[in-house]
Amino acid sequence: MTNTRQRTDGATPPPELAKLKRKVTALALAGALGGFLFGFDSSVVNGAVDAIGKQFRLNPTLQGFAVAVALLGCALGAFLAGRVADRIGRTRTMLLGAILFLVSSLGAGLAFGVGDFILWRVVGGLGIGVASVVSPTYIAEVVPASVRGRLGSLQQLAITLGIFAALLSDALLAGFNGTSGAEQTLGFGLEAWRWMFLVGVVPSVLYGVIALRLPESPRHLLAKRREDDARAVLRTTTPRGEVDDEVERIRTGIEEDEHNARHGSLRGPALGLQPVVWAGIVLSVLQQFVGINVIFYYSTTLWNAVGFRDSFAISVITAIVNVAVTFVAIAIVDKVGRRPMLLAGSAGMTVALAAVAVAFSQATTGEGGAVSLPNPWGVIALVGANLFVVSFGATWGPLVWVLLGEMFPNTIRAKALGIAAAAQWIANFAITLSFPALADLSLVLTYAMYTAFALISLLFVFFLVPETKGVRLEDMGGLAFGPKARRAAKEAAAR
Repeated sequence: MTNTRQRTDGATPPPELAKLKRKVTALALAGALGGFLFGFDSSVVNGAVDAIGKQFRLNPTLQGFAVAVALLGCALGAFLAGRVADRIGRTRTMLLGAILFLVSSLGAGLAFGVGDFILWRVVGGLGIGVASVVSPTYIAEVVPASVRGRLGSLQQLAITLGIFAALLSDALLAGFNGTSGAEQTLGFGLEAWRWMFLVGVVPSVLYGVIALRLPESPRHLLAKRREDDARAVLRTTTPRGEVDDEVERIRTGIEEDEHNARHGSLRGPALGLQPVVWAGIVLSVLQQFVGINVIFYYSTTLWNAVGFRDSFAISVITAIVNVAVTFVAIAIVDKVGRRPMLLAGSAGMTVALAAVAVAFSQATTGEGGAVSLPNPWGVIALVGANLFVVSFGATWGPLVWVLLGEMFPNTIRAKALGIAAAAQWIANFAITLSFPALADLSLVLTYAMYTAFALISLLFVFFLVPETKGVRLEDMGGLAFGPKARRAAKEAAAR
């Protein structure tokens, strides 16, 4: 009798709940493949930088621009992705991103000169920008709220795995030869650096095929007044007794977003913007100005410049470290809190980058102009660089995105997040563009500058950023600056 009554009341039996859980996890994993492509395409250039510079006879500034230009495409792709996804749907936008990745991989791998190489990298950047928006959006909209945080973290994990896959494939194609391996000729008479880009065809096609098979987001279907289709998707991810409530919740969210889009304003007293918006911008900029993407875009060039012959192996090891510490961040962020982790990360980055700068100052030049780091400075540089990756990957890497999703009031969240994300892409572009020229001038000066920004990040968080763990989004208000804001956030979390 009891079981019959439960079924009649719409409850879902345990076997079906387990099936729903597997379905939700599968959808989240499929959606996160966009993050994998994001990481892969942004880092695959790492192993090809020196070879491209030699092939096309580029000076340091133009070489930096050829690498960084993809980030301009990223900014444009991220800016347009939300509008495109609202118009044509999440899964079709994923398919568009896959096509852009595919075209970019083929074009960059078969480039005739630096001009068309730059064009194809911009196209790839558009794909990265699209993936950076639509993949987390799809995951957030298709999985239940009870597991959204854990499954949403798959996006960041997928990015780190994409970086690892790109660096590993670069190393394999170059035969782990960091000095000239990317210039050797492989299949069909093409140099190894070209195959580094062409390999991207495989994940691009896989992403496109998966996008064609994924169900559309229930939120998008309801926004387009396709309620029957939305309910059909929800029945595969939500217990049967909760489908009606979920439909109503999504409708309410759509109405709130439409209201906020009409009435939310970013304007405020701090140089024309609300203080919390500036907080998001500064967090985004500092995340990039510590120089993390120099490691993922230029590590082979960097280690070659100071005499390491096994630069590809070092890059792969660093990518593995990055993946490992991302698991750590996912495991402890809701236990430890955002603020303590950011402070610890900033302190670790400051020490690590300072050690790298000091180590590079000890470089010596031998016969024939060969540069090397004498013992123990080579070991110190390697340990410092990997400690930097650990400190960043476990804290500032994933947590800045967590904070950006939490710290803004509901009325301006979407607009403010867009501004902060754009600031991050622009800052990334500036660091990526400037590194070859700065490194040519002085690696010591370059890493001293990154050390200074890491120290600034520590001071910024300590004095101006509140704890947001446990604070409801509705209670967040504009709490972003000063001791009073920190105390208020802590009191709200304790209630």
